[in-house]
Amino acid sequence: MSDNAKLPPFDASLAFHKTQSPDIGWTLGSGMRDATPLARQWKEDERLGWKTLDFDKMEKPDVYRLLTSAITPRPVAFVSTLSASGEPNLAPFSYFSMVSHNPPLVSISCTLPSNRPKDTRENIKETKEFVVNIISEAFVDAASSTSIEAPADIDEWAVSGLTSMPSLRQLYHFLDITLPELPSSGPTGSLILGRIRRAHIRRAVLTKNTVAPGSETDSVVVDPALLRPIARLGGDTFARLGTGFDIARPSWRALEGEVRALQKRQGHDE
Repeated sequence: MSDNAKLPPFDASLAFHKTQSPDIGWTLGSGMRDATPLARQWKEDERLGWKTLDFDKMEKPDVYRLLTSAITPRPVAFVSTLSASGEPNLAPFSYFSMVSHNPPLVSISCTLPSNRPKDTRENIKETKEFVVNIISEAFVDAASSTSIEAPADIDEWAVSGLTSMPSLRQLYHFLDITLPELPSSGPTGSLILGRIRRAHIRRAVLTKNTVAPGSETDSVVVDPALLRPIARLGGDTFARLGTGFDIARPSWRALEGEVRALQKRQGHDE
């Protein structure tokens, strides 16, 4: 029996919801207060000190294990491509991020194994296009299967059992992307920047009342409680959204007087 089989079953009833922020009484200049058990524990743990690691002196597998466990949670891009001859490829990438909204750019990073290049990278080089899908809890097991290091002639859509292009019916939303740049980030990886041309989103995951009946021009927002996206942690571990909280972005116009008074109390020059 695998270790995973010994764990409690997945509880689909647990859904994303909001709570108060961890320190709801925080005010300007308060720093990390002792008002919460989390803050008190964080300060207590400081007595254990720090460990400094020099990446130039570390083995590359150790760097990988450290970074993938420390930089979390990471969104996962479910990237589908076609080769120049029309062969499909599908793979998940947790080295993925939104870069900007104007222009709308995303990035993915491909490692370059010594035995052969990544099919995703080669397809993008050939066609200058790729599609990014966002993985939901409902099909994360199927999506994860596409990380298999299969030969180029193997169709990962068939491995996963998901609907192949162009319909993508199981996928909640996906982004059609063209490729403005494919710079090399070093001998073992490539950083790919893609410009988003279109987004195709299931209406079922849109926040209520964001789309007027018959209108395609209203601003739309994806509801995380409906999308139920997954994230990647270290090792083989994935994560789901549990709770969230709102912290309003501070307004200089509203807080200028308070900030300047705080500066003055702390002895800063005006």
